[in-house]
Amino acid sequence: MNGQWTIDNMPDMNGKRVLITGGSGGLGLETAYGFAQKGAEIVLAVRNMEKGRQAADGLLEKFPQASVEVMRLDLADLSSIEAFAAGFIGKYDALHVLVNNAGVMIPPYGKTKDGFELQFGSNHLGHFALTGRLLPLLLRTTGARVVTLSSIAAKSGYIYFNNLDGRLGYSAMKFYGQSKLANLLFARELQKRLSAVGANTISVACHPGVSNTNLISRGSGKQAGRAVSFIWGLMSQSAAMGALPTLYASTENLYGGEYIGPTGKGGRKGYPGFDLSVDHKMNEDTMAKLWRASEELTGVTYDFSRAENEEWARLNIRM
Repeated sequence: MNGQWTIDNMPDMNGKRVLITGGSGGLGLETAYGFAQKGAEIVLAVRNMEKGRQAADGLLEKFPQASVEVMRLDLADLSSIEAFAAGFIGKYDALHVLVNNAGVMIPPYGKTKDGFELQFGSNHLGHFALTGRLLPLLLRTTGARVVTLSSIAAKSGYIYFNNLDGRLGYSAMKFYGQSKLANLLFARELQKRLSAVGANTISVACHPGVSNTNLISRGSGKQAGRAVSFIWGLMSQSAAMGALPTLYASTENLYGGEYIGPTGKGGRKGYPGFDLSVDHKMNEDTMAKLWRASEELTGVTYDFSRAENEEWARLNIRM
């Protein structure tokens, strides 16, 4: 898209429910502001409930008519994901947009509760498991979509299938790139599988460019040092600008499978549009292999049967 796409270009979101992981700060909270401005019902899925409630209070202060719910979710814990999804499906009858936003960036080596390397486990496997468990609700919501955040780091990313847990060596930046490439490959493979069964749900990927968020705290949850924050501030755009690709991917008229990011030089800054710079990474064999590995590691398999049954019904009606 040419031009300067902003929140003003978003459609009215009244009657739409949006779930945002990591919605208590940074890009997730800025994304929530955009949806609240357009009238969406927002659910913030957060690890820290106190921060989540503070974020919700800030949203309501700015948009008093907004509908905001806070629910606890730890993407580094498969049991938390299972409990969250069960609670969500038990409470809500529709999910129009799932925004897989939460993530950690270049932390020291660590593992999730289930023994996965922290970045691959939280950024990719956690969202893979969450999306799979929420899939029945997404499939029965007309026009639903899954929006998964990647990063410009995906350009140099590689999937280390023989070392996914870092036991043979760990580089924080390389494993961050791996997790964000995995996000991108997951989004594209999910779209491929949704299309194969004629689902109405679509999957879109996006990235925020270089945006000034708390990710530079390296997963600690603390503020970065003054020097780091100053340099990062010079290099990056605001979190509000960084959230625009997510809002675009969540609301524009898309087919599924697109990758949305800033259109400035190197994809680092600017207004959102289509990013074709990683098309060479979309290897069908790698995508399928990652999907199989993700199912094996998480124990979550995707059930597309509802979409298949609905497509069969549509075909019979036309006949």
